[in-house]
Amino acid sequence: MEKLQSFNTFISKHMAFVTPTCLVLGVLTAAWMNRLSFMVPGLFAFMTFEGSLGTDFKAVGNVARHPVPLLAVLVILHLAMPLIALGVGLGLYGNNANLVTGILLEFLVPTGIVSLTWVGIYDGNIPMTLSVIVVDTLIAPLIIPFMMQIMLGSVVTISSLGMMVDLIEMIAIPALIGMGLNQMTHGKITKTVKPVCAPFAKICMILVVTINSTRIAPYLTHLNGLYICVALTILALAVSGYLVAWVCARAIHADRPTVVSMLFGGGMRNISAGAVIAAQYFPGEVMFPVMIGTLFQQVLAAFVGTMVERKTRDSREAV
Repeated sequence: MEKLQSFNTFISKHMAFVTPTCLVLGVLTAAWMNRLSFMVPGLFAFMTFEGSLGTDFKAVGNVARHPVPLLAVLVILHLAMPLIALGVGLGLYGNNANLVTGILLEFLVPTGIVSLTWVGIYDGNIPMTLSVIVVDTLIAPLIIPFMMQIMLGSVVTISSLGMMVDLIEMIAIPALIGMGLNQMTHGKITKTVKPVCAPFAKICMILVVTINSTRIAPYLTHLNGLYICVALTILALAVSGYLVAWVCARAIHADRPTVVSMLFGGGMRNISAGAVIAAQYFPGEVMFPVMIGTLFQQVLAAFVGTMVERKTRDSREAV
């Protein structure tokens, strides 16, 4: 058990390097790793379940008493950034529906569960971050198909109902089960079961990223100017997500812990969720803009955290 916990700690501390490594590994082993794609929905459901064991409905209710930061993050995640992503995608790649779809999907998926790790490292508002993750996870099965249909319905064919059902099975139901168990056990399951599940959830994450990466192997092994531009576009949009979150946090006069939570909540994405959707409902090219984000999402989060820490230190020295 100690080895599993050490493994979990190692992966958590080195996320900035683990996910890009998984992407490269998936590309290199695509010939046989893609045979495991049938496992991805189940693996992802377990990841969601484990991530939900740390919170309950009461925590969400407490944050709901001061809902402005929570609502601001949700607006960033599912309205502001998708509109920006769609505008940029159509402006730069309007003649390629697959790339536009992938770019939009990348910025429609829920916030990344791993954002909780970064918020903890930089002393953010943990209850708010948990609430953002939970609420966003629960509304994702409804809002993602709806927004995809509204924004791209005239460009691509989308099975909204099928997507909704799959998202409910992979995200909403596991999240409700995890939260319900935590609520019923008065938090005991967080101390007993979650530590046991956590290392296996990390293994699931590694497998999900690696398996999904096999779908973009043809595009990375034959990388050209177009796909390099797409990668840079995703990077620029990811940076924009943090900037929009920062502006919103300043606009509502959020305190420092809430600013940290808004930054990571609004800036990070559950790329694995986007990859699962892309793999099941769209051509392989749609996967490229989604998965390429794994190359720099964690590195970008570390950079933003460093900037927050530096700004905080400068403010303290000024006082």
